[in-house]
Amino acid sequence: MDWADNENQATFRATVREVIETRMPERYQRGEGDWEHDRVSEEPAHREDAKKWTEALAEHGWVAPHWPQEYGGAGLSPMEQFIFKMEMAAASAPGVGGQGVSQLGPTIIVHGTEEQKTEYLPKILSGEHNWRQGYSEPGAGSDLASLQTRALRDGDEYVVNGQKIWTSGAHLADHLYVLARTDPDAPKHRGISFLLMEKDQPGISIRPLIDMAFRHNFNETFFEDVRVPVKNRVGEENRGWYVGMTLLDFERSNITGAVSSRRTLDNLRKYLQTEDGQRKAAGLDANRLEVADRYIETDVMFNFSFRIISMQDRGLIPNHEASVSKLFNSEMSQKIALTGTRIFGLYSNIWDRKDDRAAMKSSMTNSYLQSVAATIAAGTSEIQRNIIATRGLGLPRG
Repeated sequence: MDWADNENQATFRATVREVIETRMPERYQRGEGDWEHDRVSEEPAHREDAKKWTEALAEHGWVAPHWPQEYGGAGLSPMEQFIFKMEMAAASAPGVGGQGVSQLGPTIIVHGTEEQKTEYLPKILSGEHNWRQGYSEPGAGSDLASLQTRALRDGDEYVVNGQKIWTSGAHLADHLYVLARTDPDAPKHRGISFLLMEKDQPGISIRPLIDMAFRHNFNETFFEDVRVPVKNRVGEENRGWYVGMTLLDFERSNITGAVSSRRTLDNLRKYLQTEDGQRKAAGLDANRLEVADRYIETDVMFNFSFRIISMQDRGLIPNHEASVSKLFNSEMSQKIALTGTRIFGLYSNIWDRKDDRAAMKSSMTNSYLQSVAATIAAGTSEIQRNIIATRGLGLPRG
């Protein structure tokens, strides 16, 4: 691992910073708004912000920096990707393309047909398509292979029936990629296919799930006799589990957590230096060492992430290393938020960001509640520990 930029990397980092400083819309510079909400906003100015930022990144291929150039990406090396994401995170710059760019696109590039690549990849890059994942079910979360949503073959179509849960951002999407069981008699990791579908077609309904921070991120998704063309299957029939696991490999790389957490701590430190922060930080003396511990943990997290990128830069594929990073980052985010709420004591009972009595606009309180999902989403901490134990340490399965 080499922590210093070489000459080319330093030049690239400077270019990324310049684009962020000169092309990112003012609202995003102020930390307001995000691409996914703005692209479907009722406010024309917000939609324009999403469009301008997409165009600015697209000029450099940075909508999909990890995609090959022949598919419209930038073809950046793993280390360049790391630099790009680090600078984006440091500036709170919103990414573009959502799960379509980060997960589905690379999966189609690996497993999709030429027709699928031609049809879907350009629309992901332009922001015309926003995709969301249909994986988890009420009875199939960590044990995802137990899913029961059925897709029965009827000529050139599948007829899909079932339910998905925790469909993050489905209300903002216009397309879904879904794992469904196409052979109910096969072993549970087989008999599953990976299907692409439009969200607004007949038979699909989305119901909101409001989390404990009163935010609408999650949804229930119901499928009732939804017809999906066979040509919309990615990969072989009944081999969708392996297609889906390719996608999750991209999801778990996790190289921006340390930067985002460090920024949160920096914002906390700056606020504590203000008159308002000093007045509301009754618990600072008792938790001062915890703040120092959190800073140290962000450095540890950075090195976990840097290890993954260094492996990828050498042509290696991280496995249990990515689980170590995911586990550490998700639990670190919870500890940072908890430390913040302890520092502000009773002020942390104020949820309303607009309340004058709120400390840091209630950001620590809201982060604490939102962080509960961090150790569940994208593979629970228990699952990550099992992967680390069996694949990393070579321990036997229980």
